[in-house]
Amino acid sequence: MKKMKNILLLLSLGLLAGSIQAQDAPAEKAPAKSKPVKNTFGSVWLMDNQTSLVPIKGTLEFDIQHRFGVVNNGASDLFGLFAPSNIRLGVNYAPVKNLFVGIGITKERNQLDLNAKYALLQQTTDNKMPVSVTYFGNAVVDTRNKSNFRYDVHRLSYFNQLIIARKVSEKFSLQVAPSFSWFNNVEAYVDKDGNIQKKMKNGHLAISTLGRLKITEKSAIIAGYDQPLTQHTTNNPHPNICFGFETTTSSHAFQVFFGNYYGIVPQSNNMFNKNDFRDGQFVIGFNITRLWNF
Repeated sequence: MKKMKNILLLLSLGLLAGSIQAQDAPAEKAPAKSKPVKNTFGSVWLMDNQTSLVPIKGTLEFDIQHRFGVVNNGASDLFGLFAPSNIRLGVNYAPVKNLFVGIGITKERNQLDLNAKYALLQQTTDNKMPVSVTYFGNAVVDTRNKSNFRYDVHRLSYFNQLIIARKVSEKFSLQVAPSFSWFNNVEAYVDKDGNIQKKMKNGHLAISTLGRLKITEKSAIIAGYDQPLTQHTTNNPHPNICFGFETTTSSHAFQVFFGNYYGIVPQSNNMFNKNDFRDGQFVIGFNITRLWNF
């Protein structure tokens, strides 16, 4: 009996020690939850292009966009600052998650635009989704005098773009965006046989690349390139090279930059850009956005 008691005592002590060790052993960590990557870009605009950013539901945004004249006229118009300028004013709102809709007016061609942007996919912190994918599209009405158009439908143009972006690191973000522009009416001429010939195709393919490198918590160096892809009969547009500086707060973004695009409505830039960077035909531009959350 004494031996049996000793055996039971040893078994009890062994079970107790095992229980204590099991309690002291660290619990296995739960797998990290997949979360969307934040702040890939600091604004819905990056110079002349939309970014992948779609503000949160309830966000109201006001845009001021300005382009001066070309700088290569020199001091005669103070490097374009006194030249005729182009300006756009816009208002946008996020009525539901992942959707941003807006309206804008642009001085060039008296254009009125209705636009929408929707976040299709969002990059995640665990890289299960390595990129963000956003769709942007608009419909634009040229509201100039009727004498500029044979039919009212000729006033309309459209733009569609798929924006693919990645936040590569905490400081560097990159995006690539193919686009398709369409104008119901394009310039034409009468050939020697009396036939009407279009100078350009109605549709136009292009691709844009943008990069943003943060240099402080609130400021960044920005750069981009827009390449036309469609070859037209005549009047082929020139590509756009742009670079500048951005500073942001929780409710503001300000960008000042040099680029070749004078237009602000994207299909007008892609189809009709006549400024050639090889001839130094750059313009100074700036964007200001202001956000409110409701």
